[in-house]
Amino acid sequence: MKGMVLGLVVGAGFAFAAASAAPPALPVYAQSKGSPAASEKSTVMLSTPLADGSQQLLVFDPTEQVLCVYHVNAKSGEITLKSIRNIHWDMRMTQFNGVTPLPEEIRSLVEQR
Repeated sequence: MKGMVLGLVVGAGFAFAAASAAPPALPVYAQSKGSPAASEKSTVMLSTPLADGSQQLLVFDPTEQVLCVYHVNAKSGEITLKSIRNIHWDMRMTQFNGVTPLPEEIRSLVEQR
């Protein structure tokens, strides 16, 4: 899951730069920048257009394991911090809000074979 998060977020700095230059109604697409080895130590970003024309910017620092969420107003350029969280302990959970079958139940069934 950690790799998936990093894969989604790598290189979105380019996307954020493109978003600030593009009209607010256009979607922003993230592209990879650099090799996976370089991105493991780099702060990464992902920008997503919101329904109101603003952008949501996710910033992830894999070294500190901190995730930040910002909203960028397309008209004024104002940046608002919406949320920040250290996800170190989140990444060590085996389940949260899970439904049956839970991961332990699946593992138990597979190991019985």
